[in-house]
Amino acid sequence: MQATAIDINPYTLMTDEECEARIDVARRTLGERLVILGHHYQRDEVFRHADYSGDSLKLSREAANSKAEYIVFCGVHFMAEVADILSRPEQVAILPDLAAGCSMADMANLANVQRAWRELGQVLDPDQSVTPVTYINSAADLKAFCGEHGGIVCTSTNARQVLEWSFSRREKVLFFPDQHLGRNTGYTMGIPLDEMVVWDYEQPMGGLSEEQIRKARIILWKGFCSVHQMFRPEHIDRFKEKYPDAKVISHPEASFEVCRKSDYVGSTEYIIKTIRASAPGTRWLVGTELNLVNRLHEECKAEGKSVHFMSPTVCMCSTMFRIDPQHLLWTLENLIDGRVVNQVKVPEREAELARLALDRMLEVSP
Repeated sequence: MQATAIDINPYTLMTDEECEARIDVARRTLGERLVILGHHYQRDEVFRHADYSGDSLKLSREAANSKAEYIVFCGVHFMAEVADILSRPEQVAILPDLAAGCSMADMANLANVQRAWRELGQVLDPDQSVTPVTYINSAADLKAFCGEHGGIVCTSTNARQVLEWSFSRREKVLFFPDQHLGRNTGYTMGIPLDEMVVWDYEQPMGGLSEEQIRKARIILWKGFCSVHQMFRPEHIDRFKEKYPDAKVISHPEASFEVCRKSDYVGSTEYIIKTIRASAPGTRWLVGTELNLVNRLHEECKAEGKSVHFMSPTVCMCSTMFRIDPQHLLWTLENLIDGRVVNQVKVPEREAELARLALDRMLEVSP
C-alpha cells in the first residue's frame, strides 16, 4: 500500500448527505474486504454505516472473526488498538480520525503507572501482593504492563469476575484508569469503602500514607469518564419526584452516589438489553452517553416506553464525536485507491504482552 493520502481538506467541506451516498458506494466497492465497526456512543450519521455495533471488545472480536482485510473502527484510539491486537496479522486496523482519543484513558499513562508501581515497592512487594487491573478503556502499553506483571484487563461487564480472579492470586488490586468502575464493583463484592483508596498520580506516593496502602484492598487510580461524571444524585431525585414509578439505570462509570440511587447498574450492553426487555409503558432514566440514550428512546417509543437522559446538560463523548462522515468517506476512498490512512498498529512486543492480559480476561469471562 502507498503511504500518501488523498487530501482530506475537500472532504471537510462536504455535507453529511453528500458523504452518505459516497460512503454507500465505497462500501459496495470494497465489499468483504472491509468491515466498519460502530461503537454504541457513535453519532448516528456514522453509526448507520456500521456492519457491527456494540462495545469495544465485542466489536474487535467480531472484526477478528470476519473475512475483512480492513477494519475501520468508528470509535476512539484505544478501541482501534484492541482491534489490532486481537485481529489476524493480515488485517489492518484503521481509525478515521487519529485525534479521536479518550480523556479517561489519557488519565493513566505508562510512565505514571510505572512510577506508582515503584512507589508501592517502598511499602510492599507489588509483584507478590498487587494485581494490576486495567479497564479496557486504556492504552495498549498499559494492557502490556498488566500482562508483564501478572495482571489482567476488565470490561464493565466482567469487572467482578476479573476482581475475583485477581484476589485469588494476590491480596490487593491496583485498578486503573477509572476509579468509579473499580469502587462500584468492589462495593458490590462487599469490600468496605475504607478499604478502597484513591491513588492521586500527581502526588508522591499517590497522596497516601503507608498505613492506608497496607490497609487497602483496592487502590483506585484517580481517573474518570467526563461524560458519566455529569450525572448527579439530585438528577435522580428530581426525576423520581415527577415520575415515582420510573426505573433508573446507570453505567458503573457513574459516581458511587448515582449508582447507589439507581435501580440497575451495568454495562452499555446490559443497559440496552434491560430496557429492551422491559414491559411496554415502562419509563426509564438512563445514566450513560447521549447518542445511545437517544437511539434507545427512538427504538422503544413504539412500545410506549419512555427513555430519558439523566443529565439536564447535553453531554456526549466529544472525542468520539470527531469521527464524522467526512473522515469516514476520506478513509474509504483512500482504501479504494490503494492507500491505507490512519492505520493503528501496536508494536509486536507490546501487543504480545497486552494479548496475554486480554487472554486472561477471556479465560475468566469468555
